[in-house]
Amino acid sequence: MLKKLYFVLALVMVLALALPACAPAAADCASESVFCVGLVTDVGKIDDKSFNQSAWEGVQKSKEDGVADQVQYIETTDSKDYDKNIATFADENYDVIVTVGFALAEATLAAADKYPNTDFIGVDQFIEADPAPTNMTGLNFPEDNAGFLVGALAAMMTDTGKIGSVCGTDAVPPVWRFGEGYRAGAAYVDPDVEVFVVYHNDVGFDKTFVDPEWGAATANSMIDQGADVIFGAGGKTGNGAITAAAQRGVYGIGVDTDQYYTLPEAAPRMLSSAMKLIVPGVSDLIKTSADGNFPGGNYYGDAGYAPYHDLENDVPAEVKSKMEEIAAGLLDGSIKTNVPPVKP
Repeated sequence: MLKKLYFVLALVMVLALALPACAPAAADCASESVFCVGLVTDVGKIDDKSFNQSAWEGVQKSKEDGVADQVQYIETTDSKDYDKNIATFADENYDVIVTVGFALAEATLAAADKYPNTDFIGVDQFIEADPAPTNMTGLNFPEDNAGFLVGALAAMMTDTGKIGSVCGTDAVPPVWRFGEGYRAGAAYVDPDVEVFVVYHNDVGFDKTFVDPEWGAATANSMIDQGADVIFGAGGKTGNGAITAAAQRGVYGIGVDTDQYYTLPEAAPRMLSSAMKLIVPGVSDLIKTSADGNFPGGNYYGDAGYAPYHDLENDVPAEVKSKMEEIAAGLLDGSIKTNVPPVKP
């Protein structure tokens, strides 16, 4: 009897080894009890240490907070795939789809019309349609305010009287607002400061935000001309500029999120970052969808500037006080950037 039992057990083990391994069952996003959130990046990649990454962290936060049951992302490698990538999630009955960046606005708007039972969050996408779809919200930020703040900081911290900003294409309105906000903030505190602002307009959308070599070369050119503070505003392109600034021993200023934490190679010289509070903006909107209170239309998140971190002692008390004064003025409207929404 014992031999027979051993034989049966051995047979079971052999059969088990012969069968293919079974992957865990995917969540049933069509189920009312399962809340699924998908994110589609622009071509800047999920680990850009800036815009896409911050949006993805906002999606992940919704899961950590117990709002979402399943979260996934699709990384776009070619802008021609925007529609297809969005449809991948929509056809799987995802409850919310987050699309990142101005370039996805048209594809997101079309998907909102095609999939009325899915809520869409378009990060940095201003909805001009009238009426706006009730199942699409454009998450926007006052980038000119954030740029203005760090421009003022740069102008107060420069020793040479020259500062620079290395940006992605100005065909993207948020990038334009960052760059021109920086210029306006510098002029607000010291009109004699010379400001270099360069946009990467000589390439297409598939290259403008993923060109750290160009960003570094442009920053180095500015530094060679005397700039001692460099603001990088353009995904990996901007990161290249900030890293180059740190390597040259001048101040760097990050963008979108607090890049002190995402660019460790530049952290020792990271003066601040022009921040769009993307993580809470995305996670809060996901929660409104889960609660059945999705706003639709345009929604504005918050902007500000990051702490000085390692350079806290480099920043004089009067500069810190002036920065707080400017931030309060922008918030209550007593200070205006006078930066237009898009390039004239």
